[in-house]
Amino acid sequence: MAENEMIICRCEEVTYGELVETADKYGCSPRELKLRTRAGMGYCGGRTCRNAVDSIAHSSTKRDVSQITLKYQPPIRPISFSKLGGVGNND
Repeated sequence: MAENEMIICRCEEVTYGELVETADKYGCSPRELKLRTRAGMGYCGGRTCRNAVDSIAHSSTKRDVSQITLKYQPPIRPISFSKLGGVGNND
């Protein structure tokens, strides 16, 4: 597997190559890179890829100290797997 094909955001299936290409083409801030590629916008809310997206964006543009780094948000409320899959008692 080539480096560019490595998946950075598993939820949205965004590859390293897509992130680097987008960051270089548009000179994206981390937030803009997230919005253009959807990396960090999947089910996990960026918990697995946030740091990589942030690093890729800052490697292609000069870091602006006034910008806030990407954050992640947990789901609104926890839910059990049995409720999610419709298995067992669905109270």
